[in-house]
Amino acid sequence: MCGGAQRVLDLTTDYAKMRVAFGRPIGSYQGVKHRAADMLVDVENAKSLTYYAAWTIDEGLTEAPLAISMAKAYASDAYRKVAGAGIQLHGGIGFTWEHELQLYFKRAKACEVAFGDASWHRERVARLMTA
Repeated sequence: MCGGAQRVLDLTTDYAKMRVAFGRPIGSYQGVKHRAADMLVDVENAKSLTYYAAWTIDEGLTEAPLAISMAKAYASDAYRKVAGAGIQLHGGIGFTWEHELQLYFKRAKACEVAFGDASWHRERVARLMTA
């Protein structure tokens, strides 16, 4: 999920630098910059939580199940949000069969429910924190 979200961010920033509207690259517009910045924050937070979860497993720590559920809940939501924002910033081309971004969007929706959705993992976090 983190890799897919990173790829969507990369595709979107490259497109925003290339696509010109009203004589300027769309990446120069404030609204596009803010959306791309939000995408970057989501991707980096998902990576940080995933790295932490992997570290807890590697170290054999007792909080590994908590870290895993936190990472899965956040990463699945972040991937879906980033893929959706990428589609929006690409405009019509992003959801066509000719562009690879539609594949990432579909994968984000599939990953959202794989191995438990975000709601299930948040409930697990709550149970683990009260136990």
